[in-house]
Amino acid sequence: MTLRQLRYLIAIIDAGNMTRAAAVLNVAQTALSAQIRLFEDDLGITLLTRHSRGIEPTDAGRFLYARGQEILRLVEDTRRDARQLGTARLERVRFGITPALMLVVGADLIERVARECPGVGLVLIEAMSHVLLPDLLSGNLDYALCYDLPSHPHLVRTAFLREDLVFVSRPQGEATRTIRLGDVLEHRLAMPEEPDTLRVAVAAAAREMGATLRIAHEVRSISAMKTLALRGTASCVLPFAAVSDEVEAGRLEARPIVEPSVFRTLYLATPSQGPPFRCHEPLSRTVRDSLSALFDLLGPLAHPL
Repeated sequence: MTLRQLRYLIAIIDAGNMTRAAAVLNVAQTALSAQIRLFEDDLGITLLTRHSRGIEPTDAGRFLYARGQEILRLVEDTRRDARQLGTARLERVRFGITPALMLVVGADLIERVARECPGVGLVLIEAMSHVLLPDLLSGNLDYALCYDLPSHPHLVRTAFLREDLVFVSRPQGEATRTIRLGDVLEHRLAMPEEPDTLRVAVAAAAREMGATLRIAHEVRSISAMKTLALRGTASCVLPFAAVSDEVEAGRLEARPIVEPSVFRTLYLATPSQGPPFRCHEPLSRTVRDSLSALFDLLGPLAHPL
């Protein structure tokens, strides 16, 4: 049984005789008759009864007429749907992410999006939170996973977690102990310049306790700050994810800051202007799922929102 034979059978029954059907199909009548004979031989039954007034379908012919129309419609629908899928473009998403988060969730996010959001072409762009914000507002980014984004009429943001920051230094044998913020401020600190969210968070906490934040080295690089800490030149306040490998290797020490704690809030944000992304809901779920590794890493330093 072929699709051509089904089309020929339907055309013959619709036309009522071979001559008119051959004209409609634009094929020779002998070729049309030959295909129907092959069809009947293949099935071992008679599909058409020929008489002086034309052609009448048998019961089997009427059955194949109805079923053949269903099959041909399904074939056409399948052809159309396959063509649409083959020509559909990926929804390209420029996604900003901070350096520390890139280390922990970047690879997992890429793999999850490829698996769970097949219509998304993800482009990861790494930068500090305060750099990602203007790129969001200008439209150079479609999404950003970053810290302490201010409320803005042109942004839609979803808070995922509050993360306590840690005091990072060369090992002093006190890795399991906390350190008061007042004691942190007595150390030589390497920090980014304002308006970096790390700097802003520590400065705000210092102001609340009536203290002054003094910076020994202004460095806009997590790797450089870690290098200064490894050499003993300065200490830092960083997210634990940025130093987890060095802490595990015993090269650096990370102590939770208390009295008061210093923390940042992690947001997923997207511009409120412009057409919405078809992938917004599945992408948001995928980002949240990817953050499970960050929650596991931070432990008590992470507070879900």
